[in-house]
Amino acid sequence: MFDWDDLRIFVAAARAGSLGGAAQRLGVDAATVGRRVARLETALKSTLVVRSTTGLHLTAAGAQLLDMGLEAESAMEAVARVARPDTLAGVVRVSASEGFGVTLMAPALPLLRRASPGLRIELAATSGFLSPSRREVDMAITLSAPDAARLIVEPLTPYQLALYAAPDYLARNGRPETVDRLGDFDVVGYIDDLIYAPELRYLDEVRPGLTPHLASSSIRAQREIIAAGGGIGVLPCFMAAGLERVLPVVLIERRFWLSTHREVHDTARLRTVRTWLKTLCAERRGLLIPYAPPSTG
Repeated sequence: MFDWDDLRIFVAAARAGSLGGAAQRLGVDAATVGRRVARLETALKSTLVVRSTTGLHLTAAGAQLLDMGLEAESAMEAVARVARPDTLAGVVRVSASEGFGVTLMAPALPLLRRASPGLRIELAATSGFLSPSRREVDMAITLSAPDAARLIVEPLTPYQLALYAAPDYLARNGRPETVDRLGDFDVVGYIDDLIYAPELRYLDEVRPGLTPHLASSSIRAQREIIAAGGGIGVLPCFMAAGLERVLPVVLIERRFWLSTHREVHDTARLRTVRTWLKTLCAERRGLLIPYAPPSTG
């Protein structure tokens, strides 16, 4: 028979993708995590993870055990909610796109912390998303609605994107008069084979075949390139402070979606963060959706 606590540590390691990441979240050292996972493998007589320079990779048996472990974890959390249904405390880990997480969420987090001192917020603001369905995070803000039975998904907010350039770039090079003339200017955008969501293929939407001369997988890096006079690029309007809009006929709209795991959706801590996020988006609506759609008449 195996130790149930070893299963908890295995789930943390699988979720983090590394011994060090699990150790940091659990408040122990990486060697302890490694020993406990190895002990679980011995008890189950099965290899659960394969270690490599890039982290931990689950075997087929490990993936199967992770699903069972997540179900067990959800059951234990349900038991805890019966005893403490309205406790406003604990960790809430949120995955968000880099632009939204850094530009809108991060500056507002101190106010949330002051209002709810029992909460500890972990913001994973990166290119790509972590998954609530596999309990990598408690909550995710994504560009499309995830399709997973374990999740409760709701629209969070629409937002707009447009073409922007630095004032000094436009002073040196002028402005494109039409979308077809964009190819005559320096273009900034994503690295094509590192685009992690189809919603990020902005340049194809502006003009099919438009290729960036300076590219990055990071929207914040693209913003810095544009601000430094590197060219014209598509940015979320909420990231465009200090830049000038180019070709107002180009206006792209996307939507952020909010998803939480069904088992923790109604906990006090997630309700609080969910309400805070919706309020934040309502307060920042002028940044998220600053422009009326261009006239077609």
